[in-house]
Amino acid sequence: MKIPKIYFGTQKKTMEKTVIDREKEEFKEAHWVLKNANSKQFYEFIFDLAMFPNIEIKSIGNLEETGLVFENNTLSGTPVTSNVYHLDIQFFHTHDEGSMEIKPIQLFVNANPKDLWKNIPSAQDAEFPKQDETSYKGNFLDKKIVVVSKRGRSHAHEGKFRDDDFAVNELSSSWSIVSVSDGAGSAKAAREGARLAVNSVNMFFSATEIIREIEKNVRIIYDTEYPRDRKDEAGQNIVKYLYESVTEVYYTLEKAAAEHSLSINDLHTTLIFTLAKKFEFGYVILSFGVGDCPINLISKDFSEVQLLNSMDVGEFSGGTRFITMKEIFNDQIASRFRITCVEDFSFLSLMTDGIYDPKFVTENKLEDIDSWKLFFNDLSGNNDDRAKVDFLSDAEIDKQLLTWADFWSRGNHDDRTLAIIY
Repeated sequence: MKIPKIYFGTQKKTMEKTVIDREKEEFKEAHWVLKNANSKQFYEFIFDLAMFPNIEIKSIGNLEETGLVFENNTLSGTPVTSNVYHLDIQFFHTHDEGSMEIKPIQLFVNANPKDLWKNIPSAQDAEFPKQDETSYKGNFLDKKIVVVSKRGRSHAHEGKFRDDDFAVNELSSSWSIVSVSDGAGSAKAAREGARLAVNSVNMFFSATEIIREIEKNVRIIYDTEYPRDRKDEAGQNIVKYLYESVTEVYYTLEKAAAEHSLSINDLHTTLIFTLAKKFEFGYVILSFGVGDCPINLISKDFSEVQLLNSMDVGEFSGGTRFITMKEIFNDQIASRFRITCVEDFSFLSLMTDGIYDPKFVTENKLEDIDSWKLFFNDLSGNNDDRAKVDFLSDAEIDKQLLTWADFWSRGNHDDRTLAIIY
């Protein structure tokens, strides 16, 4: 007896429905855990459907309150509020597109750790008032400069002042200077010490005759006509002026301490600076540093990085040195001054440890070009906040850098100051 053909068709249809139902059920029962999100931080989760080739997600229900969107199997966006969100994956089988199914999942959005810290304004009617954050952008030689200084969360939480400071000045004969300081948190008037340090060193070099003498000696060093002993003498002359500039800072702080009935230790601060000019033979950069704040020069092709100052770390077991310490003015102080000449560069950076500690962690990474590539990749927006600093379209670069400097780093809540010449 022949079996009618219609029987085979019915059997095939029944088998297909069984497979479809089974694959739907397997997808429903699969244990899907969305990674946790943090409020006010960019979030992205990609649904991997490799194990379910016949399943397609059409949409995700209940997304309105989350601040996220679903597109191309990707859940992304910046959630605003911490909560537990109950979402519905709306999906179908590719062989049964008319039948929509729902798979419930949960999304946990944690509170942003930044929100756990208070931001109490500092008392501007107190002695030595200072803005909680400030920024600067402008020209530096034939390049540009951006500097930001932001109060750390530890200070903001208690309504204390920012202790970091900076100063930028254009000088005579096309020279420019940028200086950065980090007042010691344990010193009660450190914020004033930091302010006085950067302003007094910049003021020292505003004297036209000093700049004229420095330039004369720079030209001797890099002019091939002069003998080695004459070049060495010129180098010593430059160091002499640099030395006078930092002793001037010390005496300024000593005088301020006496005027306010303070100990000079109450004004403890680090100090770094670069005094620079573009010559026909290249950029000459004179630098100095005391403390744990680095100055770094990155080559034009981003293949090399130089540390332009000595860092007071390591042998002091985490303790730093300050410009207010008379013991730094000894025979070894000459090693704190550098004379550098390069044909060109891509970036010249000065920063306090509020940036250096979380972003570089150890001193040796400051001379590792791969670490700097990661750092500038971070600045270009590859970070949790998607905060981007645009060095090309730089109309808002000061605001962008201030936003970037608000990054979260567990255990690193110090003041943050960063200057970049680009």
